[in-house]
Amino acid sequence: MNNSPTLLGNISAVSSSSAVVELADSVESGIVILEGRNYRIGQVGSFVKILLGYNNLYGVIAGSSESSQLDDQDGIHLDRRWIKIELIGEIVAGEFERGISEYPSIGNEVHIVVDSDLKKIFGKDIDGHFNVGTLSSSDGISVSLDLDKLVTRHSAIFGSTGSGKSTSTASILRSMVTAAEKINMPSARILLIDIHGEYQSALGDIANVFSVLPEAENKLYVPYWCISPTHLMEFLCGTLSDSQKAIFLDKTVSEKINSITANNFDGVNPDRVTSSTPLPYSIKKIWHELCFLDNVNWMDKDQTVPAYATNGLGDCESLIAPKFQPPAPGNTPPFKGGAGLMKRQLDLMKSRLADTQYSFMLEPGEWSPNKNGVIEKDLDALVEGWLGHEKPITILDLSGMPSSRLSLLLGTILDVLFEVSIWGRELQAGMRKRPLLLVLEEAHRYLSKSETGLAKEMVQRIAKEGRKFGVGAMLVSQRPSEIDETILSQCGTIISLRINNTTDRGIVKSAMSEGLSGIVDTLPILRTGEAIIVGEAAKLPTRCRFNLLPDDKYPNSKDPCVADSWKKPKEVENYKELINSWRSQTNNQG
Repeated sequence: MNNSPTLLGNISAVSSSSAVVELADSVESGIVILEGRNYRIGQVGSFVKILLGYNNLYGVIAGSSESSQLDDQDGIHLDRRWIKIELIGEIVAGEFERGISEYPSIGNEVHIVVDSDLKKIFGKDIDGHFNVGTLSSSDGISVSLDLDKLVTRHSAIFGSTGSGKSTSTASILRSMVTAAEKINMPSARILLIDIHGEYQSALGDIANVFSVLPEAENKLYVPYWCISPTHLMEFLCGTLSDSQKAIFLDKTVSEKINSITANNFDGVNPDRVTSSTPLPYSIKKIWHELCFLDNVNWMDKDQTVPAYATNGLGDCESLIAPKFQPPAPGNTPPFKGGAGLMKRQLDLMKSRLADTQYSFMLEPGEWSPNKNGVIEKDLDALVEGWLGHEKPITILDLSGMPSSRLSLLLGTILDVLFEVSIWGRELQAGMRKRPLLLVLEEAHRYLSKSETGLAKEMVQRIAKEGRKFGVGAMLVSQRPSEIDETILSQCGTIISLRINNTTDRGIVKSAMSEGLSGIVDTLPILRTGEAIIVGEAAKLPTRCRFNLLPDDKYPNSKDPCVADSWKKPKEVENYKELINSWRSQTNNQG
């Protein structure tokens, strides 16, 4: 009889990827002390090893059960206890490898994995891995992730509200590019889409922050002439007929061709320009010309002389439409011209162009074309501002963005970056030479199954094709069940914090290729800042506690202290400042 203190029991059944272990009679439930540390027997998520002579197989406990039966000879009840383990890897010649080359046999001994064993698996520093935290079951064992696979094979971070999702995301990103609080990845490219403006406080020292808010030090501009014309028309004009769309697109192409000469763009063939070619043009000029076509009356039957009213030329920059003399009865001038069929759409377009909340897109600073399409700065300066600065992380703060237009704005940003990655993949500044990780916060808001916007379209492309061009995605969400399955299926690594909702847990379970249902069932009881990590970037399916952030580097997402604030004596409050902040759209500190 084996009296080893690490013995758990023996294999009693084996299936394709799992085995059942009957616990030995000598194993007491509770705690055993080994190598000076306490180990809990049969804890879901803890590791075990199976002795196979020269090889040791390793597994993770996925569940346990117990039954009793009556012994006919002695007339007493015998308790039988089992644990189910998922087989995950083996050590061959001292090196741990995922997967197994041979199955265990009935009767093989199963032992507790102690720290000395864990160090063989987790303790070796591997080039290209970065430390994210420690094993939940052993604070002395570091957990690392494969940076290459995390970025190129995509990943997802899930967790219910209050599970520490934002803090964990900040911790992972900080661990990715720093060591001992010093940047050790100076050429990293991480672009974080911050929907609620909460990451500047956590990552501001290693990131450049661009914001759509008016008072921002670095204003985020997304020039409208980079936006897909079809989506831009939808945003500016609402519903258009096919003939109206054709007029809009024809004018757009014409203005883009003119801008080649106006801006001295070398190497651009006018014959190959389409409505989607990223060339500047004046959208106000197009509005003015559409107003002309829709309302014009003529002084001659050949329609060569417009019948302008007094001071009726209008002004495209000031959004003043041209005005015309009314048509005369009979066969006398002015003659009827425009049919006025686009009045509603052009009024909406003018309203959009005049709305200051969209100025970051429709009045994009030095990227705003004049009426001839001439710009002060080109797209190279825009992309260099986002990706070419000296810090490893870029934060795009979209917290002031109207929710109804979030998909259009984000989709355009992703479109610009992905097109650059495709056409510049062999260049030194391209993404294959210096890969890009896109971190998409609140992913369920624009990647839901019912969403049809540009952002979802672009993320689907990146999920399917990004690896070839050096672009990876990391989704961050509290509702994985709402995210499009096509996108979710492309995430090679899943990092799941506490999840209470049954539907969301089911989505996470189906996304975990290891089939570790017992571990997934522990998601509701994970501690804050603790996660189950499975997939290609992890050495093993692991329950991990993430590295703590410095005290002054936490995201601005902490819950309000209701009890403390409500107990304070009532003070005089200035509600005028409250309304002024809303009107001016500034986050005043009070």
